[in-house]
Amino acid sequence: MRRTAAGAAGAGTVAAPPVPQSAAAGVESPAPASAAAQADPALRELRTEFPFQLPRGYVDEAGTVHRDGVMRLSTARDELVPLRDVRVQENPAYLSVVLLGRVITRLGTLSMVHDGTVENMFASDLAFLQDFYRQINAEGHTRAAVECPHCSEPFEVELGGSRLGES
Repeated sequence: MRRTAAGAAGAGTVAAPPVPQSAAAGVESPAPASAAAQADPALRELRTEFPFQLPRGYVDEAGTVHRDGVMRLSTARDELVPLRDVRVQENPAYLSVVLLGRVITRLGTLSMVHDGTVENMFASDLAFLQDFYRQINAEGHTRAAVECPHCSEPFEVELGGSRLGES
């Protein structure tokens, strides 16, 4: 099981194309950033939704288990509105429940996901979603570029493993 979608933008840099002779002679050329964006489609689009799979799954009133979902990036409004909620004011720990209810756009075949849905999830699923929220909103993805300490070969690692024992 993988928490992130395949094809998320990597952390590597894109080398600028060589400068043509006409540019060296004083003719204007496009900025390297725009050339890099044209060369790499991942730099042109912003990913705002991320699929996930709950470790246990949400069980609805009919007994159906819902595991596959989608979470969108949070906006400033998503983080500010819950602060006015009376439940959050009385119990600050409730903030994550209200916040997750706003940013989860799909969960299984449920027609709507809201804070009441999140409130009735298993604790392990809530912890998973809190971690997933932090990862996608802090970094934009859950992968990091690293280098092998022995051979210096670059590769990517998943920061927040998906199941016990995975990395």
